[in-house]
Amino acid sequence: MKRTLVLLWLLLLAAALAYWLHPRRALRPVKVGILHSLTGTMAMSEKPVIDATLFAIEELNRNGGVLGHAIVPVVADGGSDPARFAAEARRLIEQEGVAAIFGCWTSASRKEVKPVVEASGNLLVYPLQYEGVEESANIVYTGSVPNQQIKPAVKWSLDHLGNRFYLLGSDYIFPRLANRLIRDMAGYLGGEILAERYAAMGSDDFSTVAGEIDRLRPSVVFNTLNGSANLAFFAALKARHLTAAQVPVFSFSLAETEVQALIARLGNETMTGHYASWAYFQTLAGDANRAFVARFRKRFGADTPITDPMVSAYMGVRLWSQAATEAASFDPVAVHRHFARQSGYGPGGIVYIDDDNFHAWKPVRIGRINAQGQFEVVWDSHKPIRPEPYPNQEDKERWQNLERRLHEQWGGRWENAAGGPR
Repeated sequence: MKRTLVLLWLLLLAAALAYWLHPRRALRPVKVGILHSLTGTMAMSEKPVIDATLFAIEELNRNGGVLGHAIVPVVADGGSDPARFAAEARRLIEQEGVAAIFGCWTSASRKEVKPVVEASGNLLVYPLQYEGVEESANIVYTGSVPNQQIKPAVKWSLDHLGNRFYLLGSDYIFPRLANRLIRDMAGYLGGEILAERYAAMGSDDFSTVAGEIDRLRPSVVFNTLNGSANLAFFAALKARHLTAAQVPVFSFSLAETEVQALIARLGNETMTGHYASWAYFQTLAGDANRAFVARFRKRFGADTPITDPMVSAYMGVRLWSQAATEAASFDPVAVHRHFARQSGYGPGGIVYIDDDNFHAWKPVRIGRINAQGQFEVVWDSHKPIRPEPYPNQEDKERWQNLERRLHEQWGGRWENAAGGPR
């Protein structure tokens, strides 16, 4: 009897070891959050970024997941409301137990999520270009900062379009600081600011702004509007019969998704000839981009436009998986630490995470919209540019004070809730 029990125990032990050591044994899935706007004024821009994030996770899981774990995405709707972004980030961390959050578009939403991930020790991977003036031990920034987008665009415009600038933006922290930088550059490069106007998020009446642009006829309009406001703005230009040949618009938050939507509503002639600055355009040459576009369109449809924020989100997931693999852990603090110096060759070229400020080294490209609603590259840095989160490191305190004053002026918010263009 005793011998039988020993034999039974050995058989059970062997079975247990075989189970635990089997290479195909399913490990506990790991949840990650995807936090973007499915509703509200930003939904048009953010829904495709959700798709790109999900696509990257699908590819990881088809290749065995990360550290043998399947990655399970939990999608949350920020509703184009910064306060809701913060609440959803808290829910993802406390109730869903996510190992990281991939998300946010506007800086106002990121600013609200930042203290949430910092207090909880979690991790946000942020895929959008933004105004800089920020670093965090709990955020990795895979989008561009001003020296990788705004500064090259302003200099190129001075050289090719003229020096009379009209500034227009949504009234929150990114456009305000972006336009402060453009004013500084105009001051020392010989540019002239004709007017600076802001509209609340979701504004739908730009007739007064279009009338002023028609009267002033600037060399270029620098546009930092976000979301559906772009449709209303370009519609107002169309109503005034203002084309890019008369007044070119240089946008910093308008990509292929928005351009295709605008063309569908307003026609090709309304958008052809206008400009944008990003690290990635869908028209880029190269096998990596062609293969990515083919894979993505096979999954989401043959007419799906692909944008810089989508590629930044995709690469953010890939680099997160590399960092977690190196850390041999999903612990957000360990993964953030191992994000330093992570790199990957993606659809837009090499992306490299700076080991000092955890922003991405990225190329800079300027594109002009063609009749097909795609961007033809008119200027290319041809190499990754080191990220400089602060427009002027020696003047860091000035930028922090400017940001702080706006936050106080807006009653502890990161956007101005007052309505109407101004």
